[in-house]
Amino acid sequence: MTIRVLVADDQAVVRDGVVLLLTSAGEIDVVGQAGDGRLALRLATELRPDVALVDLRMPGLDGAQVTAGILAADIGTRVLVLTTYADDDAVLPALRAGAAGYLTKDATGEELLSAVREVAAGRTVLDPAVQRRLVQLLLDEPAAPAVAAPAPAAAPVGGSAPPPEAEGLTRREVDVVRLVAAGLNNRQVAREMVVSQATVKTHLNHVLSKLALEDRGALIAWAWRNGLVTAADR
Repeated sequence: MTIRVLVADDQAVVRDGVVLLLTSAGEIDVVGQAGDGRLALRLATELRPDVALVDLRMPGLDGAQVTAGILAADIGTRVLVLTTYADDDAVLPALRAGAAGYLTKDATGEELLSAVREVAAGRTVLDPAVQRRLVQLLLDEPAAPAVAAPAPAAAPVGGSAPPPEAEGLTRREVDVVRLVAAGLNNRQVAREMVVSQATVKTHLNHVLSKLALEDRGALIAWAWRNGLVTAADR
């Protein structure tokens, strides 16, 4: 199956290098190139690629605006951000606009090709630096004032009931989501919740199914967009 890709970057040398790399993969077809945001959005709506590979800092429209425009057009194109920046002023607007992937330009060629394939397949890809930044932002948030009596020592993290954003999830599933989004692996989540790793895996599978998400990266992005995790949850 051929993956049709649009490449948008205002630096010609970067754009040419990315195009050369992508075309070296037999199943990827670069159907368009753009050096500014307005052209990127116009080409995306005209060409309807499977993946739009978008830089964040471009003239005309920035990457977050291009991402929002592509999703608003409802053309089936998924956006993979490829940028130099991993600061919160760059990361958050892109994720909130609906980017399915976020890579920094220090990624290897193989990592970029893998990300394009993953995003085209409906999955979410987050650069490790971006995941670390999201966790740090959550930990840096001021804790909300306590409004309820302290829970018992063995009680799960996250409160007594799922928030409105997590409608359809059980309280225990919300607890798992919060811990995973805060950067814990399955073993650490199991220890925090005083359950087995098999139970954690079962909860995760149920959550991914209920939310129609493909993988852990997509779940982390979903939790961040919907404000499920705060420093008070740690």
